[in-house]
Amino acid sequence: MIDSIARPTAAIRARPVLGAASVVALFVALWMALIWSPPDAAMGNVVRILYVHVANAWLAYLAFVVVFLASIAYLWTKRPAFDAIAVASAEIGVLFTGLTLVLGSIWAKPTWGVWWSWEPRVVTTAVMFAMYVGYLLLRNLSNDLERRATRAAVLGIVLVVDVPIVHLSVTWMNALHQLPTVLRPDLSPTLDPRMLASLVAMTIAFTIVYAYLMTARVDIERRRQARIIEARA
Repeated sequence: MIDSIARPTAAIRARPVLGAASVVALFVALWMALIWSPPDAAMGNVVRILYVHVANAWLAYLAFVVVFLASIAYLWTKRPAFDAIAVASAEIGVLFTGLTLVLGSIWAKPTWGVWWSWEPRVVTTAVMFAMYVGYLLLRNLSNDLERRATRAAVLGIVLVVDVPIVHLSVTWMNALHQLPTVLRPDLSPTLDPRMLASLVAMTIAFTIVYAYLMTARVDIERRRQARIIEARA
């Protein structure tokens, strides 16, 4: 079992490719966002924060959905690999949720006139950030791998309920935050085509970055699991 944990996987072998792809994708996406896309008619060049802000928020959603799926898989199979995926994705999700809040504050100052507003999406995002920090803290309450993984998996399944709440909060409640401009009910994005293309490119680039970070973090976690199992053998 220890050998199977320490043995390089296809994902680990693909890490250099993912690293190179993330650099290229980010370079192209930043060029599109900062130079190629036009300024907004109302906000001017401030709108360029949109591209990284939305991409960060997308990664937060993606990371926490992966936590949810990996948690289900762990409870179903009891395989440590799924627990490693869950904790890796949670840590990355917390990082990008924090960046989402910071970038949102930077964007809010010139558009709303304040750094922080107690509007629904901001509050629910902050709650999501706090909940997943709690998820990571819970994992440190036990040294027993199986018990810790089981408790974390249950919590990881429960906490995902806040992801759709965050996304839909602007349509459920009266909010300063703008309504969806890409995924609209009438399927007609309101963004300029170059803005939309830049936003899609940035989202793809951040997704590749997520994949790269996941391969690195899961590898670290699997090796840590192997050392714990070896020490107890």
